[in-house]
Amino acid sequence: MGRRRVVLSVLAVVAVTGLGVSLYLFQPWRLMTDREVRETLPTVAEPQPAGTTGSPAAGPSPTGAPPADVVLAAGDFVTHEHDTSGRAQLVRLADGRRQLLLRGLDTSDGPDLRVWLTDRKVLPGRAGWQVFDDGRWVELGRLKGNIGDQAYDIPASVDLDGLRSVSIWCKRFAVSFGAAPLAAVTGSAPA
Repeated sequence: MGRRRVVLSVLAVVAVTGLGVSLYLFQPWRLMTDREVRETLPTVAEPQPAGTTGSPAAGPSPTGAPPADVVLAAGDFVTHEHDTSGRAQLVRLADGRRQLLLRGLDTSDGPDLRVWLTDRKVLPGRAGWQVFDDGRWVELGRLKGNIGDQAYDIPASVDLDGLRSVSIWCKRFAVSFGAAPLAAVTGSAPA
């Protein structure tokens, strides 16, 4: 009877430890929680495609006029590991700083989520889940919230050449929750 009690005690300790480690790694309660962020983002109009009506293209200011905020590239999020929607805009502000704006982001909360600019092409579905750490990437910081509008400063030292997507990246499990291609916007000046 004593030996059986020892074996059961060891199994109980292993089970509790395994459960604790699993809860720490996966944090399943975060699938049912939201962190909403509503930062005030700059108002930056994207240029309209040729032949359409609407607001004028945001481009270089005429000589003598103060510089304006300019959208350099933009794209809509696609779903990867978790349903994700919203719009990403890479902008150059009038003061020369660059930012990544996430407008209307809606994805799942999760452990260790980061915002990455990458050189990888955005692939839809499962094919795109794990491609973003295969090439060049720049981490802009932890995701501030899984819902809402938010801005991330891009350091002046970051070369934007070749960076063509943004990923909401789960660093713990090396998987993209969702990503947006950053297509150059016509009528904007280079970074």
